Amino acid sequence: MTGPLSPGIAPAPDAVPAPDAVPAPDSDVAPASGPAARAVRSGGGRADRVRPGVLLAALVLAAAVVACAWPALLAHADPTAADPVAALTPPGAEHWLGTDQLGRDVYARVVHGARYSLLIGLGATALSVLAGLLVGLPAALSGRIGDQVAMRAVDVLLALPELLLALLVIAVVGPGTGNALLAIAIAATPGFARLVRGQAMVVRGSEYVRAATALGVPRAAVVLRHVLPNTLGPLTVPATLAVGTAVVSGSALSFLGLGPKAPAPEWGAMLSQGRDFLSTAWWIAVFPGAAITAVVVAITVLGRQLHRRLEGRTP
Repeated sequence: MTGPLSPGIAPAPDAVPAPDAVPAPDSDVAPASGPAARAVRSGGGRADRVRPGVLLAALVLAAAVVACAWPALLAHADPTAADPVAALTPPGAEHWLGTDQLGRDVYARVVHGARYSLLIGLGATALSVLAGLLVGLPAALSGRIGDQVAMRAVDVLLALPELLLALLVIAVVGPGTGNALLAIAIAATPGFARLVRGQAMVVRGSEYVRAATALGVPRAAVVLRHVLPNTLGPLTVPATLAVGTAVVSGSALSFLGLGPKAPAPEWGAMLSQGRDFLSTAWWIAVFPGAAITAVVVAITVLGRQLHRRLEGRTP
């Protein structure tokens, strides 16, 4: 019997793979999948994949931080010095962003106004996160009754829009920079309390917390070493995004005359003062409004980028 499967008969010469059919290790063919393939398709390493929008947002926020910390470094003019002769001067070489109805330099006021807006946003967010911890963490670690009482109170406050709740607080404590900061912090506290409570309950039921409790570690040590750090971590992104919301809320309160008092160069107050001159001197309101928009968009872009990084996704 003869055939391809007969013993003693060698396979045909064309059945043996040619040596050049096997790709060499240093072949130029890109891998079909895996980290190397993703790197090749994306055009290089992680440093080469930085989005221009993220870089622009970082530059805008860096400029705002410099204006907040060292405003005289960017603007040498006095933001409160009035010059009636130069009132309503359009943007030019002497006054880059023009002057307002009192002859004050708009560029200097925008630069110095970053301090009020950013401090209100950062301060209100920090206070609201702290208050959310003080409310949400005990609620998650207490019994059923304490948890229900705290969360029902939080639900009542969450039913109100944040700006409306801030206005109610301002109506009680009065206007001013510190009171506006406090009002915005109180308005943002219920949301953080809910986030803290949910995250703390997840951490409380984790295996390492149960193991620490079974080993006899005191309850206070378990909370400080395990529950609190692992509860704060997921709050990084919401807190970053909340800064932008607080900046908008602070500007809204100042627009209504409930924030820093005149002649403080706050962006919302400048926007309110310039609305009466939009037809004759548009620059008085446009540039403070553009500053608010640029800073809030930059914070939002960087916050979302941070969220992607923490989730392990590429930019």
